[in-house]
Amino acid sequence: MTGFLNTFSTAIAKRRAFARTRDELRALPLDVKLDLDISGIEDKVAHLAVYGR
Repeated sequence: MTGFLNTFSTAIAKRRAFARTRDELRALPLDVKLDLDISGIEDKVAHLAVYGR
């Protein structure tokens, strides 16, 4: 049971980290997103940053 709770807690923490990262990337000014070449793919970048895939 402990393994399940650890896995579940990790999944929740990663989901929160993804949401925070995504929101921060979306909040960047357009010129910054264009410079970083992430305009329109903020969700994908956040997913790669948190989950690594």
